[in-house]
Amino acid sequence: MKNKVLSLLGLCKKAGHLIWGFDETTRALEKGNVELLLLAADLSPKSAKEMIHLADRQNINAVRLDVTMEELWYTLGKRVGILAVTQKGLADKIVALTRAPQNEEESKV
Repeated sequence: MKNKVLSLLGLCKKAGHLIWGFDETTRALEKGNVELLLLAADLSPKSAKEMIHLADRQNINAVRLDVTMEELWYTLGKRVGILAVTQKGLADKIVALTRAPQNEEESKV
């Protein structure tokens, strides 16, 4: 599941539908340009709380990923803990992946 999420994030970046970093994401949230807020697993609790509060005010879904900042760095070329997806279809796909069972084989049994 983690690899699929990382692949989708790479696709979001290439398509120009990914914003990252605290300041850029905050500005995008305030302008209403965000469909989904994503937080790295090892993001500080203080930063996560602040971003979740901003997302809640805008009625934006926030998801804590099972992905570290190092893994995001490997995929995106930048070490970040806060990401925003700006395209609804891609955002919906990421949400579906994060809510899917961890092991698809187990869910078939």
